[in-house]
Amino acid sequence: MAPRTNDPTPTNTNTNTKKSSPEGLFALFGVILVVQGFGSAITEAGWDTSFGVSALLREAGAPAWTDLVVGALGCALLAVAVHGRMRRQAS
Repeated sequence: MAPRTNDPTPTNTNTNTKKSSPEGLFALFGVILVVQGFGSAITEAGWDTSFGVSALLREAGAPAWTDLVVGALGCALLAVAVHGRMRRQAS
């Protein structure tokens, strides 16, 4: 085994780093909430079971329509992400 040296050369030479944008985070959370909200409402209607965030809300005593509110909040976050991305591309 070769002895270790203190080589000052950086090991990560990737200069093409991309910072995460707020639009990307809004889109990610929007998709998650759409799937959690509307998906849980569909599974509750079809198979009498819920999952994810909506299941936790149901167990906490929230009414059934909160699934739809979670899904609508996801749609709103997706709309904000699309609006921000379009505004950034226009400038």
